[in-house]
Amino acid sequence: MALENLTAENFNDKISSTPLTVIDFWAPWCGPCKSFAPIFEKIAGENPDILFGKVNTEEEQAIASEFQIRSIPTIMIIREGIIIFNQAGMLPEDALVDVLKQAKELDMDMVRAEIAKQQEGNA
Repeated sequence: MALENLTAENFNDKISSTPLTVIDFWAPWCGPCKSFAPIFEKIAGENPDILFGKVNTEEEQAIASEFQIRSIPTIMIIREGIIIFNQAGMLPEDALVDVLKQAKELDMDMVRAEIAKQQEGNA
């Protein structure tokens, strides 16, 4: 699927049509974002079955606000419409590879059951 710029116009369509998405929330002025970009692009190239999206928080403030992005870079992984990973700060290449491996192996039935259990407890 490669690397795509996610915008308000395409965000929901891209996320809903892809089982696994990795998002890099970034800004042009952010030094750590610039350092992380080549890592993100390399891993994207090695995982053509996954959507790797970049959200420029300066241009897409509504998306950044919706996801409560407070610092950048922030890396988020969404699988089957559920946020399963959300971390502020740049990840080293091996850490990103490891997180992706875990995301792919995650039992989503268990995740949905846990979410339902938590929602029952809050009702």
